[in-house]
Amino acid sequence: MTPTAILADLVAIPSVCGTPNGEIAARVQAALAAHGLPCHVVPGPEADRANLFATIGPADRPGQVLSGHMDVVPADPAGWGSDPFRLVQAGGRLTGRGAVDMKGFLACMIAMVPEFLAMPLQRPVHLAFSYDEELGCRGVPHLLARIDEFCARPMGCIVGEPSDMQPVLSHKGKVAMELGFAGQSGHSSTPAQGLNAIYPAARLAACAGDMAAALATGPVQDALFDPPHSTLQVGTIRGGIGVNVIPDRCVMEVELRTIPGQDADEVLSILLAEQDRLAAETGAGILRRELSRYPALAAQSDELAALAARISGLPPRQSVSYGTEAGLFARAGIPAIICGPGSITRAHKPDEYILDSELNACMAMLRALGAELCR
Repeated sequence: MTPTAILADLVAIPSVCGTPNGEIAARVQAALAAHGLPCHVVPGPEADRANLFATIGPADRPGQVLSGHMDVVPADPAGWGSDPFRLVQAGGRLTGRGAVDMKGFLACMIAMVPEFLAMPLQRPVHLAFSYDEELGCRGVPHLLARIDEFCARPMGCIVGEPSDMQPVLSHKGKVAMELGFAGQSGHSSTPAQGLNAIYPAARLAACAGDMAAALATGPVQDALFDPPHSTLQVGTIRGGIGVNVIPDRCVMEVELRTIPGQDADEVLSILLAEQDRLAAETGAGILRRELSRYPALAAQSDELAALAARISGLPPRQSVSYGTEAGLFARAGIPAIICGPGSITRAHKPDEYILDSELNACMAMLRALGAELCR
């Protein structure tokens, strides 16, 4: 099957992050099995989601991983010009949820299987398919925890997030948390009889704003990134049910994005200490939950960067501010780089699309990778 035909099959499965992924996992398994290629199924603790991992070539030798996620962000049909979960082809443009982020790369991985199988590979190519990347890379850590069971430690990983086929060497890390306070409800006419949870939450939000300003002007800077520093923001805040009711709960979602070399927990410890202090001062209870986390990716192996440049035909780009699973591969001791078809500017938007020409460029890169692994 062509990458376009495979992409149409994948887009037709609404594999929205945070939902069971059995249908798309089964479709990928079937596509591999059609060429006699078995794969390992690596479930996560949710019990209704799984990663997949397959190897072509000598598994006992170090090789290269091609990695992509099977999940997509939600799509509101009201904002689309067509059904988000039906691939529409027009003038070389392929429109559908996940077309560029990142089922286009998955389609190329699958389309290359018969070609990889026909090559006299001296080192293996591994195909990794993960779940719930869009919720903070929740699936791939379970795969990485078991990868040594399946193959010799890979010498590198190409994460095929949309990068216009330009290799990307580094990206920021991210931690998202829900922080808040539990108070005591009551009638607004007697505020002393309750405990207003919004007040300490507002002060904590102000602290986060002060911290964000300090990060922007602080000593830890990296000119490779835009902005060249770690960032912190309060993205949502929710509290109260009515103006005449003392709010007994207020929670906010806080996001920290760190440049390589800055410790996320060290930054967050300041905010968490302030939450502890405000709770002790006001008597409010603490609400605290980590939502997602992935590490920053620092530039890895010069050898991998040179390989990616050769097979893509493009010079490496130093950094991007969005995050990927590459940081987790690197933390597991597998050098990683980002290189995939299409533009990240089209991701997470209505009428998301990828071009036929971009899929063709990706196929050319994967063929070049296969040729390298035959040497």
